[in-house]
Amino acid sequence: MRGIWIAGVAALLAGCVGTPSLSGTMGAPSFASLQEMCGGQALDYGKDAQPVYSTLFDAYIGSRHGKGSKEAYCAFQSELAQHYTAEGTSGDAQVRNQWVAYLTAQRAKALSWRATVDPTLRGG
Repeated sequence: MRGIWIAGVAALLAGCVGTPSLSGTMGAPSFASLQEMCGGQALDYGKDAQPVYSTLFDAYIGSRHGKGSKEAYCAFQSELAQHYTAEGTSGDAQVRNQWVAYLTAQRAKALSWRATVDPTLRGG
């Protein structure tokens, strides 16, 4: 039950900010391009692709506009991929819930990075 709630929160957070489609849109890189910019191959996140893309896109915007270095962005991306591989692909509901909780926390972190450089995300 907790996993469903956390997934709902992640979906809500993902819907708060306009995110381009996985194939990219005018001015926004595709999901595969974001992953490949760090020198690796694009990982198939399955049904989690859109929330992961939202997370990576927001982190990318923050990084690109001065919130962090490319190395920090790539480390963020790599850690996300490692957690997905270890937890997100699990058939065990408890392990899968750990992935969802982790992704939700990373989504919030990426949104905060983007908010520091994107005035449309600041309250007030």
